[in-house]
Amino acid sequence: MGAIQRSFEGNVELSRIKSDLKKQQRNLLIRRFFANKSVLIGSIISIFLACVVLLAPFIAPEGPYAMEVANRLQGPSSAHLLGTDNFGRDVLGRIAYGAQISMGVGSSVAIISSLLGMMIGLYASYFRSLDSVLMRICDGLMAIPGILLAIALMAAFGAKTENVVLALCIVFTPHIARAVRSAALVVREQTYIEAMKALGAPSWRIIWLHIAPNTLSPLIVQATFIFADAIIIEAALSFLGAGVPAPAPSWGNILSDGKMVIFQAWWMTVFPGITIILSVLGLNLFGDGLRDLLDPHTNQAKK
Repeated sequence: MGAIQRSFEGNVELSRIKSDLKKQQRNLLIRRFFANKSVLIGSIISIFLACVVLLAPFIAPEGPYAMEVANRLQGPSSAHLLGTDNFGRDVLGRIAYGAQISMGVGSSVAIISSLLGMMIGLYASYFRSLDSVLMRICDGLMAIPGILLAIALMAAFGAKTENVVLALCIVFTPHIARAVRSAALVVREQTYIEAMKALGAPSWRIIWLHIAPNTLSPLIVQATFIFADAIIIEAALSFLGAGVPAPAPSWGNILSDGKMVIFQAWWMTVFPGITIILSVLGLNLFGDGLRDLLDPHTNQAKK
């Protein structure tokens, strides 16, 4: 009985030690989060934009298409905080609803391209026969500037929101695949992976349960940068008339409407432009800070 009691007390003590270690690691991560100015500022900006997306129906209850032709091209006032456009539509309301489209496209592209890129990168790193084929396709797509490839794809697909997401996924998936492959190649050479191969573990188990979790850090960081890039390219496509079709309140469409009256109604270009800058800046700061949090060696190298 004494041995059993001592064993039980030892297990309890071990559980308590593990719990304390997890609590210390969590507290350390929280302290590092608030000490990292980049990720903190980026998080604040991103949360603010997320609130704008969620509160768009309250910011502009009349919707983004309500027109007051008699009040067209009115400057910022108490009735219209950011002025009105050339159809008398409230610019603040269109920017708020445009955030739903622009942020929705950016998040969809980041998620879908991350999943596809992760799959391609993992299988390319594990199977050498696939590596040369998949990576050459990725190299060919990456050799074309992203905006030009997106314009060419939209010319083939047609101007539609779903096609914008599809085109941008084709543009950014090779970048994710390259990043995941680089991380997976390092993990594949580890001793425990070789041991699992020797024991006859199936390939899917090695890839998804042992290699994939070790590639999540660079994948998440890369996804935040792609989120920001997708917002910029979507706005550029919509500005050129090859993206989200008008009169949808995309940030690029708002800028396109304002280019003809930029000297008469500067608010139609300035405020949407500031919104795009803030969103991209916030996501890039968040991604840069997140890279420092997830990879302490990078932070030490900077110092």
